[in-house]
Amino acid sequence: MKRRTAITAAGALGAAAVAAAPALADDSAPRAAAQSTFLRGADISSLAKSEDYGGTYMWPDGRRDDAVRILAGSGVDCVRLKVWVAPADGYNTKDQVVAIGKRARDAGMDLLVDFHYSDTWADPGKQYKPAAWEGLDLAGLEEAVYAHTADVLGSLDEAGAPAGHVQVGNEINGGMLWPDGGYDRWPQLARLLTAGAEAVRDTAPGAEVILHLAEGGDNGAFRWFFDNAGSHGVPYDAIGASYYPYWHGPLTALQSNLDDLTRRYGKPLYVLETAYPFGTEDADGTANLMGDAEPVAGYPSSPQGQSDMLRAVAAVVKAVPDGLGRGVFWWEATWTAVEGNGWDPADPSSGNAWENQALFDYGWRAARALEALGKL
Repeated sequence: MKRRTAITAAGALGAAAVAAAPALADDSAPRAAAQSTFLRGADISSLAKSEDYGGTYMWPDGRRDDAVRILAGSGVDCVRLKVWVAPADGYNTKDQVVAIGKRARDAGMDLLVDFHYSDTWADPGKQYKPAAWEGLDLAGLEEAVYAHTADVLGSLDEAGAPAGHVQVGNEINGGMLWPDGGYDRWPQLARLLTAGAEAVRDTAPGAEVILHLAEGGDNGAFRWFFDNAGSHGVPYDAIGASYYPYWHGPLTALQSNLDDLTRRYGKPLYVLETAYPFGTEDADGTANLMGDAEPVAGYPSSPQGQSDMLRAVAAVVKAVPDGLGRGVFWWEATWTAVEGNGWDPADPSSGNAWENQALFDYGWRAARALEALGKL
């Protein structure tokens, strides 16, 4: 396949997307510490929409500032951004990824791009094709995956914001681009994953290719998936897991899984998504997805409980043998309660059920857990 032909136009739109991005306030902005071997990451995919709808962010002392600047100054050294193909609300597209990615790079942070290969949320329960790809056969889907991946990464590079890490798919326990790339069609799934990995190699050759599953405490699911990935020749560099402690089992299950994956595959490991509530209150009229007073015994829904859980998850990752536990990312750190920034891109009236798990509180101030994240 002549996939490299997709690269030539990949960066052409990058500069235009960056032109509209807000600049940091001044050159004296606090910079993230030099990147260590352990990434202190934050997914801020919601930030562009939040800012457009009036969201503001503050330091703990109440000083209003750019959220990216606050993250970097708090010690966060990598930003994670998801990308959809053609979402109904026009957010989480290449344009926002390039603009926010540029801001993150300018603030001294690394960048992880999370490809969903969908127009909307992709996770174990849904891996829907983008509307524009519906009529494609498997070969056409391979080309589309390659071209889309190369386009976004090429645009980032052109903008001076190259990705250091790339997820080929998001929480792909059940495969991707259903039904063609379903979990029960491994030869086809492997071709699609390989197309994405090849695009990363060709367009961002220094970037790490990550395959990402949910259910971080489920060792059987991870073994099954990565044994299949290996036997089908899928190229990848690292393994990513989502781990939400109130859904995915005890911390001991996460530790057992990560330790086993290290022995079995010898790849770097990341917890690419985790979160915990700082309180139980609802700020936008949409019930919180996690509203329990103590979702996990010993960790109350409080600023201290949120911080303690983050440290506990990080301790598990840092204890992985051979130094292969390489980082923790807080999911949707900036998804605060802003009217209009709801969960459903096709429904402007939808609310946000996640605001009590952000790293900014209901007064827009950086939560205690953000400081904890920056000091991991």
